[in-house]
Amino acid sequence: MTGLMLVLSYAGFAVLATLANLASQRAVLALLPGGLLLALAVGTLVGLVVKFWLDRTWIFAGKASTGSSTTGTFGLYAATGVVTTLIFWGFETAAWLIWQTHLAREIGAVSGLAIGYLVKYRLDRRYVFAPARPA
Repeated sequence: MTGLMLVLSYAGFAVLATLANLASQRAVLALLPGGLLLALAVGTLVGLVVKFWLDRTWIFAGKASTGSSTTGTFGLYAATGVVTTLIFWGFETAAWLIWQTHLAREIGAVSGLAIGYLVKYRLDRRYVFAPARPA
């Protein structure tokens, strides 16, 4: 995959995962209007699964640095997402606490996810989907 195609694909997949995340959050908040923490957790999990499948299949062509199973690779993928999730949650929560509107919350979420995905790509390329090193 060429550099431009890689950037466009990764950005497109980030948008799809973000939309899945926000849609999941909206669904939770429609059922439980005060359930912001649950909405964050559900949205994060849905976005993570969507993004993992897209990245593994299209961006990194199914390669895993350890030769591990899909479950093991997902575990590493999720681990690299801890810091990036904190970035996302921090931006989203700060926007909510400052402006107290769902529009602001979603703008904070999109900002945090965009920054988080930039960091995540670099971590995943280096640690999760890196070419296997000879022993």
